[in-house]
Amino acid sequence: MWEESTEKPVLLFKHSTTCPISAGAFKEYNAFLDSAEDNLDGYMVKVIESRDISNEIADKTSVKHESPQIFLIKDKEVLWNTSHSKITVDAIKDALNQS
Repeated sequence: MWEESTEKPVLLFKHSTTCPISAGAFKEYNAFLDSAEDNLDGYMVKVIESRDISNEIADKTSVKHESPQIFLIKDKEVLWNTSHSKITVDAIKDALNQS
């Protein structure tokens, strides 16, 4: 994913499979991806099932772990991130338009 971000922007979603807030954010994330063009790839990490990867993302990005959480990454840098109910189709679109 990090290498791919040098070719095109990447969305990374950290999802808690036991959290209703995360379920709502995951729906927003998927709704965005369903309407997105091919110039963007999306990835998802299940934070409970893949705690080591979730922790590595926090270390690599220097962004405190939250769940749900979303990142826009380009050229191996975090351009934008947010969490919880701020994860919406419109917020993702705005972040991409500003990058």
